[in-house]
Amino acid sequence: MTEVRGEGGHEYRWALPSVLLGDAWEGRRVKRSTRDWIVDIVMFLLASGLTLVGIPELHDRPEPLQAIEQVTGALSCAGVWLRRRWPVGFAVVTTLLSSYLELVGGASVVALFTVAVHRPFKVSGPIMLLGAVSLVPYVLLRAQTDLSTPLEALLGGTILVAVFGWGIVVRARRQLVWSLRERAANAAEDAKRHERERIAREMHDVLAHRLSMLSLHAGALEFRPDAPPPEIARAAGAIRTNAHLALQDLREVIGVLRQAPPDADDLVPDRPQPTLADLPTLVEECRQAGMDVRLDLRAADAPEGLGRNLYRIVQEALTNARKHAHGAPVTVTVTGSRGKELSVEVRNPLWARPGTRLPGAGAGLIGLTERAELAGGRLRHGATPEGEFVVGAWLPWPVETTREDA
Repeated sequence: MTEVRGEGGHEYRWALPSVLLGDAWEGRRVKRSTRDWIVDIVMFLLASGLTLVGIPELHDRPEPLQAIEQVTGALSCAGVWLRRRWPVGFAVVTTLLSSYLELVGGASVVALFTVAVHRPFKVSGPIMLLGAVSLVPYVLLRAQTDLSTPLEALLGGTILVAVFGWGIVVRARRQLVWSLRERAANAAEDAKRHERERIAREMHDVLAHRLSMLSLHAGALEFRPDAPPPEIARAAGAIRTNAHLALQDLREVIGVLRQAPPDADDLVPDRPQPTLADLPTLVEECRQAGMDVRLDLRAADAPEGLGRNLYRIVQEALTNARKHAHGAPVTVTVTGSRGKELSVEVRNPLWARPGTRLPGAGAGLIGLTERAELAGGRLRHGATPEGEFVVGAWLPWPVETTREDA
């Protein structure tokens, strides 16, 4: 995260680190962190040290040149503190001055390293080339007595390449660390998104079933106010039971969401889930609500994960049949064997009593398709030429199951 203080003292936060920002940040005032202060102090001391080392070399120079050297050397060392704000400009000025002046060399080395770290190669490369070119007049005009010209040029070039390469390596490492952090953050966001989708899918499967039961019994009471007292009591009891179960499911999820930390990997722990063995109970519950449901169960011993997915598919299909074809007979056929696939087919005629159709948004079938695809299977739904609406799902049933499926 990069913090920048703009005009008026306002601070702006950006996701990209300053090392990856280009020339658009040239001239901006960057708020230094503690680490930045430490690095800047080290760089200032390094430039000052190199400047002090070069002072003895000025004893045979004219006094006016010595004065110019000392002033420019001091100013270049002080300019190190501005290297973050104007890295390219500072590097160009110090590199040009170092082509003749001795005491600017330390600051020019620091400036080259700064540009290599904070700017891409298309910017730092020309600065490096300018530094190499500036060696030519320095070696020719300010040659030292104890080193030959080729050797001095080789030494200067080695220093430039080493400093520039070090800066490139630092930049590459920072980019790698930043990309890994971004990848981890994206993975965490994807995990949270998948978890939210799982919560929405589970709550839709549960609440849609419960609330459709409520609507069904409430509609029966509305259209038959003269029903016998036992039937009214039975409908009221079913409404009370399903409302209690719906509130309980909703309260569990909301309670866990409130207690979960923001970075929790699993927002909602797995609760006891229905399996294939619970299908007869679901069908019986629908029969008690007045539906005509026939179950043909020709599969057993399915893994828990596989059975749970099939249970949810049947539950949603029965909920849709209850919404859109109330009173029509529904047939549920479940077949399958280990090593092949587990399939289910839910059929009901395409007709409904007037005034009994319940509203629906079609999200249930979309959720069922997603559930089947996540399980590695497929789901088809639609009307047949015989005037029936069919929901069919096929889920793979491997020979060997994992601990999660078992």
